[in-house]
Amino acid sequence: MRIVRFSPGPDSGLGTDPLFGLLEDDNSISVISGDPIYHGVTTTGAKTELGKVRLLAPVIPRSKVVAVGKNYADHAKEMGSDVPSEPIIFLKPNTSVIGPGDTIVWPAMAPSIDFEAELAIVIGRVCKDVPRERVHEVIYGYTLANDVTCRELQKTDGQWARAKGFDTFCPIGPWIETDFVPGTQRIFSEINGEVRQDATLNQMIFGIEDIVVFVSQIMTLLPGDVIITGTPAGIGPMPAGATVTVGVEGLGKLTNKVSARP
Repeated sequence: MRIVRFSPGPDSGLGTDPLFGLLEDDNSISVISGDPIYHGVTTTGAKTELGKVRLLAPVIPRSKVVAVGKNYADHAKEMGSDVPSEPIIFLKPNTSVIGPGDTIVWPAMAPSIDFEAELAIVIGRVCKDVPRERVHEVIYGYTLANDVTCRELQKTDGQWARAKGFDTFCPIGPWIETDFVPGTQRIFSEINGEVRQDATLNQMIFGIEDIVVFVSQIMTLLPGDVIITGTPAGIGPMPAGATVTVGVEGLGKLTNKVSARP
């Protein structure tokens, strides 16, 4: 299933409040009653078209976004770091989350802002100390994320909360794919249509099971929590006004604009 969250628009007959839907093969959307992560997928009978709505971030992280750093060896190398012996994690606030087509706002205190294409895990149930063989039971599905970063602030602060925590610094979307199985799929990013990152998911140092087991040993994961799994080599600054796209084969593309520099 492909789960979307969308703004239906004033002329849709569906009201103006955000809704969840099931994206069908013909690009129609079957409206879902309530948040499917909490209430399951129950369609209301109402339908609309993908081209007639504005997609929003497909998940509302009520608690947290957990991020994994330096999870591709080539990225660790380009950052001048050794390959980590265990996952390096940090938190991005849920207020950093925006959806497809939303604008990444350049903060006044940021000299530059970088793109980082990432696979995102969406957690579907409360879990703690998840054993490896049960990781699949706690994952609702997968989506895409852009871990926007101010590299200068990351360096001067010595930690990553400010550099990665600004509002709009975590675009997520375009939908949640519940049947996706990570393997050798391509992960990439583009700036104004030019490919900047190009790798495969099996190049991650720590795989999905490693990450969920590790994070759940540290903190309780809640429904709607998002774990972003690291980025491959090729990161770099986004010019003001640029169009940035991140993608994973089988999950579509997530595209956002960058604001003017303040």
